[in-house]
Amino acid sequence: MPADAPNPHADTARDPAVLDPASEERVDRLLWFGRGMAQIVSVPALVLMAAFVGFAGLARESGVPVQYAAMLTALVWALPSTVIMVAAIKSNATLFAAMLAVSLSAVRLMPMTMALVPILRGPRTRTITLLALSHFVAVTSWVFGMTQLPALPRDARVPYYAGFAITLTTVNIGVTVVAYIAAGALPPALAAALSLLTPLYFILSLWGASRLPSDRLALVFGMVLAPVMNKVSPDYELLLVGLIGGSAAYGIGRWTRRRGGAEDGGGEAA
Repeated sequence: MPADAPNPHADTARDPAVLDPASEERVDRLLWFGRGMAQIVSVPALVLMAAFVGFAGLARESGVPVQYAAMLTALVWALPSTVIMVAAIKSNATLFAAMLAVSLSAVRLMPMTMALVPILRGPRTRTITLLALSHFVAVTSWVFGMTQLPALPRDARVPYYAGFAITLTTVNIGVTVVAYIAAGALPPALAAALSLLTPLYFILSLWGASRLPSDRLALVFGMVLAPVMNKVSPDYELLLVGLIGGSAAYGIGRWTRRRGGAEDGGGEAA
């Protein structure tokens, strides 16, 4: 090759158009992470922000300092658990009692996490990544993951969910601080009403995402049985509602499907 001839490989490493597979993968992950972040401008996220405005007002009325309220948002995260923690602080409960109450309220998140992890996991997803992301599992992020992730490529699901969940948590820490400072102008009744937006959204989202009639029947049974079981056994209300209502809905759904199959078989035989 002549001395003054251009070397076709000389600037390959510096050419931005020539990327190695690892660089392309990093760019792709950042792209999906950014798309997940963009979902912060959505109805579910805005509903949760409004609910945390109510939580900030409750924390202020209970005498919880603003830095503790922000810490609860970041570390406890699930709104019902943060409300229970504030109530425990207000009532001067012992550390063990507060820890036990918050832990029991968070038990409901375990089956939600178990349902979400198989959808999140890709062929190269590390266990430590799934453990880190499990911290962000709460009603809003769970509904988001269960409805949005199945339509995405496997490799895109973890960065997409991480972008949404991390941004959602960070923004709500800021919402808690700002709302706490401004909570003096917020009527207590309005603060309490805002806290109810998240469970209301959760029920409506589950209804819309239900694929089987038995799923919706379970929701109906749950709403009917909840006030009854609260009177019968407040300590085991959630467990009893899920056990009785869920089992009844499953049994009715199974019986309906078997009956429908028998009728179809009889029609074909005729």
